[in-house]
Amino acid sequence: MNTSEKITFINGKIFTSDDRMPDAWAMTIANGRIAAIGREEDLPEEKGTVIDLKGRRVIPGFVDAHMHPVIYADFRKQITVMPPDICSIEEMIQAIRRRRQAQEPGQWIEGWGYDEQGFQEKRSPNRYDLDRGCNDAPVSIMRNCAHIRCVNSMALKLAGIDRNTPDPPGGEIERDENGEPTGILKENARNLIAPFLPAESEERKTENLLELGRLLVSQGITAICDMGNLDATDNFPVYKAAAEQGFCQKVGVYYMWDFFADDPDFQIPKERLDRNGQIFAAGLKLIGDGSISGRTAWMNRPYRNTTDNFGISVCTDELLESAVEFCRSNHCQLSMHAMGGKAIDRMISRAAKEEKWTPEGIPYVRIEHVTDPSEESLEKAAEKGISFVTQPIFLYAESASYLGNLGAQWIKQCYPIKHILDKGVCLGFSTDAPATFWSVPSDPFVGLKLAVTRITADGTDCGKENAVDIETAVKLYTKGAAMAAGFSDIGMLAPGYHGDFVVLDRDIMEIPGEEIDQVKAAETYVDGKCVYRADEA
Repeated sequence: MNTSEKITFINGKIFTSDDRMPDAWAMTIANGRIAAIGREEDLPEEKGTVIDLKGRRVIPGFVDAHMHPVIYADFRKQITVMPPDICSIEEMIQAIRRRRQAQEPGQWIEGWGYDEQGFQEKRSPNRYDLDRGCNDAPVSIMRNCAHIRCVNSMALKLAGIDRNTPDPPGGEIERDENGEPTGILKENARNLIAPFLPAESEERKTENLLELGRLLVSQGITAICDMGNLDATDNFPVYKAAAEQGFCQKVGVYYMWDFFADDPDFQIPKERLDRNGQIFAAGLKLIGDGSISGRTAWMNRPYRNTTDNFGISVCTDELLESAVEFCRSNHCQLSMHAMGGKAIDRMISRAAKEEKWTPEGIPYVRIEHVTDPSEESLEKAAEKGISFVTQPIFLYAESASYLGNLGAQWIKQCYPIKHILDKGVCLGFSTDAPATFWSVPSDPFVGLKLAVTRITADGTDCGKENAVDIETAVKLYTKGAAMAAGFSDIGMLAPGYHGDFVVLDRDIMEIPGEEIDQVKAAETYVDGKCVYRADEA
């Protein structure tokens, strides 16, 4: 091996996420992978290029095991309906007017990110609000959870939605006291608009994704899972094209089964299922219920101030069975979205009837969000090797909605991170970006802060008994996330693993928990190559 193929990093404070050797001070990377790690004196004499880390803290690259990057990249071009830019429905209306003035008549206006609790009016917008912003072009504003869409009258007309339109299975067209649609389309009803939305070109999607990739490396994110679209487009070619132009994250792509189940010709080409490549197809994504903040997650008890609202069960038995059959037959992973207790119980009970169908090291089923799991579900998941991927940023950013919908005591039982770990479940962190009420929703540091402090952005106590220490939190965002998603050789800094790591601007292991959200990536490395430096950005 040529010396030029080796890079040795010395004089660092390296947290490895590897329980066999949690701390190190130096490492040698050869051909993109870690050849040796430990103390400098223990490394091979042939060091190649030597880089001094100058005593800075190093952690493995973050693995965001659940996000929607192609959607997120697209949303970043739309109206962002959240603070600090927009804090009221009136300000949203003004933003729609400004966008309309910059566009042609009839051209779609799209936005994302609202949370009714984030508006001064403390209510959801409706078609009439959006009509005030624009009545000569269709308007669609997606709620932050991406499970609810608000549209104006022209968009309803374009989609043929009126008082006589029935609710689709697993969805609700909200109506006023006279039976007229309000413009609020919940769960599967939001998809009634999808066929009429403008489609981005593949070239534009690639450009947007490249731009997002630069944001992600600035946040220390070196691997991601794309959990699918809100339509039947295929993201895999977009990632391949972006990778050819410098997109550097490792990516597992999931297909949203709702949009492919009825296509008898749908298949995932075998070569895409090869997890040895930078971009690979990981399996299917299934939606079991909705969101807590939108009161559509399917709960075991009614939402606050109601007696009969338990949320919405989105997935039919037929869709669930066909997803299990496809993944079993193709030996790929099945991801099940389940936030509420009833949805979690249903999905885990069904999955637990199966024997593992994936190769070693890849959980055959992963459950997404897992907001309010029962003891029985936790025990079944641990026994069967079903992994969980959860998002601490939800509590951190959406506490006003959680308080309003669940109450102060119930939210302390949500996302019981420590208890899940104590039960022996494989657990990883993620953000679900852009589906949360945070202007930069892919930021991993706010999720780490919540996990450690259990205090939200507005100071709400979310139950200190489920706090974890910072070492555990970092492991859940690196090693844990990689294991839950089935990445085999990332998430730890250990011999044979990819040289993906982040140099932080301060020591996240030493600062108070309240300051974790202030930490930034100073440098990010992928396969031993520096792909981001803060002082050059």
